[in-house]
Amino acid sequence: MRDRFLIFCGLFLFLALFTYPVWHGIAAHTSTRGPELKLPANQTSCVAPLSYMRSAHMQLLIEWRDGAVREHHLRYTAYDGKSYKVSLTNTCLGQCHGSKQQFCDRCHQYAGISTPYCWDCHQDVAPSAANATVASAAGRHP
Repeated sequence: MRDRFLIFCGLFLFLALFTYPVWHGIAAHTSTRGPELKLPANQTSCVAPLSYMRSAHMQLLIEWRDGAVREHHLRYTAYDGKSYKVSLTNTCLGQCHGSKQQFCDRCHQYAGISTPYCWDCHQDVAPSAANATVASAAGRHP
């Protein structure tokens, strides 16, 4: 009978510590909702369905890379029959998503993953700057 008080105190302490993350999140007004991304306004569809792109876009980019570099497949036919040029900077960022900082980096930071090595070679630059970079790399000046 005398232990009843200690049991209730221990149970209360356990429940308080166990549910602390929930109460702290409510008090701090935080949520687990991901970042609001600016989806392409000028495109009606993506190269793959949205659910696939959210979960497996890196596999698609690896397939594009391997196909373009090793097998010289420079066109990709999407699920809806539309054909796209295989290019991270021209197709994905150039036509649809605009900027690496506004699209890629926001999700990668939210998920807590590092930026993939794609950006070691593929730069997020304006089209005129990209043309100047390509021309200077080829030994020509625009």
